[in-house]
Amino acid sequence: MTLVKYPSKSEWNDLCRRPVIDQSSLEPLVAGIMQNVSKNGDKAIFEYNLEFDKVKQSALEVTDEEFQAVEQMVPVELQDAIKVARDNIEKFHKNQFVKEQKVETTDGVTCWRKRVPIDSVGLYIPGGTAPLFSTVLMLGIPAVLAGCRGIILCTPPNGNNEIHPAILYTAKLIGIENIYKVGGAQAIAAMTYGTETINPVNKIFGPGNQFVTMAKQLATKEGIAIDMPAGPSEVLVIADKHCKPEFVAADLLSQAEHGSDSQVILLSDDEKTIKDIQDQVGEQLNNLPRKSIAERALENSRFILLESLQECIDFSNYYAPEHLILAISEDEAYAEKITNAGSVFLGNYTPESLGDYASGTNHTLPTNGYAKNYSGVSLDSFLKTITFQKATERGIQNVGPTVEIMAEHESLNAHKKAVTLRLEQIKRDHV
Repeated sequence: MTLVKYPSKSEWNDLCRRPVIDQSSLEPLVAGIMQNVSKNGDKAIFEYNLEFDKVKQSALEVTDEEFQAVEQMVPVELQDAIKVARDNIEKFHKNQFVKEQKVETTDGVTCWRKRVPIDSVGLYIPGGTAPLFSTVLMLGIPAVLAGCRGIILCTPPNGNNEIHPAILYTAKLIGIENIYKVGGAQAIAAMTYGTETINPVNKIFGPGNQFVTMAKQLATKEGIAIDMPAGPSEVLVIADKHCKPEFVAADLLSQAEHGSDSQVILLSDDEKTIKDIQDQVGEQLNNLPRKSIAERALENSRFILLESLQECIDFSNYYAPEHLILAISEDEAYAEKITNAGSVFLGNYTPESLGDYASGTNHTLPTNGYAKNYSGVSLDSFLKTITFQKATERGIQNVGPTVEIMAEHESLNAHKKAVTLRLEQIKRDHV
C-alpha cells in the first residue's frame, strides 16, 4: 500500500492508472479461438474445454436431471438468502419501467417511443475461483423482466463436468433454462457465432477474465452488442475522521480479495484516519482465506491524503470508480457532487458487499474509468427503443415547408419531393 501526501493535480493522472496487462499477444490468441469456434462449432468447444478446464465432454447443455437434483445440493440457508436477494433486486429493477407518453410536437404531428426487449441475450457467469451465482441474479432478473425471449447462460464446468449447484439453483429460481457448460473465450465465441448446440445472441453480458473481456471486444466487430467494456474490479473509499477504520479496512479488503489485479484507493483529508485504516488492513489481512490474492491486489493500491473532502470528491470524479464508498459524516450532501461512478455507497453502514449481493442495485458496473461514459447494467440494458411518428394532413402542412427548405439546402432533393408531392396532393383534394 503506497501512501501519497497532497499530490498536485498534475500527478492525478499517474495516480489514477489501473493495473496494466500486456494484451499484445492476447488479441491474436483470442481471435484464433473465435475463428475456430465459428468454423468448427461444438467440436472446437469440446477441444477448448478439455485444454483449458480439463473436462472431457460429449454434450454441452445442462440436463433436466441436473436441474431436478440441484435443490438437494444447495443448503437451505443459502436458498433462503438467494430468495431474499432475488426479491430485492426484482423490486428495484421493476421500478425502472417507464411509461412512454405520446407528444404532439406541432399541430397534427404526434411522436412517441416504444421500448421493446432485445430478442436474444447471452449471460456469461464466471465459475473459477469464486462461482458468481450472485451475477446470475444481477443479469438474469432484468433479462426476464424485460421479456427477452431467448436467454442463454454459459458458465464453465469443473473437472467432473459439473456446474456449481448454486449457479444452477439460482438460474432455475428466476426461470433461466438454457444453460451450457462452457467458459472462457470459447463461450463468448459460441454466443457470437452459434454452434450446433448454442444459438447466437444479439447482446452478451457478464464479467470475466482477460480472455473473456477480449472475446467480448472482438464480438462487437461481428455486430454483437455487449453490456460494457470491462476490466479488473475496483473500489474507491473517501473517509473522514468520523469513519470507522475497521469498517473501511474491511471494505478495502473485500475488493482486494476479488483478484490480484483488483485495485483499491483510499482518499482522506485526515492523516490519522489513513494511519488507523492502514493498521486495520494489516490486522484483518492476516485472517483472510484469500490473503495472498488480496496482498497482490494491495500492491496496485494507493492511500492518498488530500487537502479537503471537496478535493477528494474531485479526485474521485477524475478516477471514475466502479464502486465508490463515502464513509463521511455528510455523505448525502457530498453524494450530490458525484458525477462519475458506477455505484455509490453512503455512510458507515453501507458496505459495497450490500450492492454486490442483496440491496437491490445491480453489481455489473463499468470499470477502468468507463464510469465516465457508461452506466451499470439495468432493465434498460435489455431493452431497445423504437420511435414512432404520425402526421395528419394538417400536420404535414405545418411542418412540411420546414422540411422542404432544410432538404433543399442539404441538396437532398428527393427528400424535399417526398414532402412536396403530398402538399400538392392536399391542395388538389381541397380545390
